[in-house]
Amino acid sequence: MAIPFPFLNTERLYLRKIQPSDAERVHYFRSDKEINKFIKRPQPQTFEMAVAHIEKITALIRTNQSIFWGIMLQNSQVLLGSICLWNLSEDKKTAEVGYDLDPEFHGKGIMSEALKAVIDFGFNRYGLQTIEAYTDYRNIPSKKLLKQLGFIPSYVFIDPDNQDNAIYYLNR
Repeated sequence: MAIPFPFLNTERLYLRKIQPSDAERVHYFRSDKEINKFIKRPQPQTFEMAVAHIEKITALIRTNQSIFWGIMLQNSQVLLGSICLWNLSEDKKTAEVGYDLDPEFHGKGIMSEALKAVIDFGFNRYGLQTIEAYTDYRNIPSKKLLKQLGFIPSYVFIDPDNQDNAIYYLNR
C-alpha cells in the first residue's frame, strides 16, 4: 500500500511530487553541464530519458522505496531543482539524500532550506535514524552545505560505484 505523498512547505519553498508535466525541467537538470559536472551520468541525456526518469521515480514512490520532491518557490509552478530520499535500507532506518538545483538559484539558501525540510521529514515523520549524502570530493559548495547542516564526513566508508565521492552522514 502506498503512503500518501508528503508535500513539504518551508518559509519560501514548496516541495511537491515531480509530475510528467515537469519533463522539460527534469531534462534540463539531468543534462545541464554545470548541474552535472560532478555527477556520473550518461551524457547526452535526451528528453525521452527524462520522461523515463520521471516514470521510474513515480514507481519508486508508489512502492515506498524512495521519495522525490520537486523544489519550487511558494506560489510558483516552475521547478528550481529536486531533492530526494532514496537508497533506503531494508529496515527503512537509513536513506541517502540527493539533490540538484538550477545554477540561477545557487547561493540563495534554496537548497539549505529544502534540505532542512527533508531532514526534518526523514527523522521526525519517516523515522530514519541516519541520512547519508554522497558528493564528489571536488564539489565544495555541496560539502559546505552538508557540513553547515551537521553532516559528518565518513573516513571509513567509500563509494564502490564512484571513487570520487565523499560520504557524509547525519544521525538522528
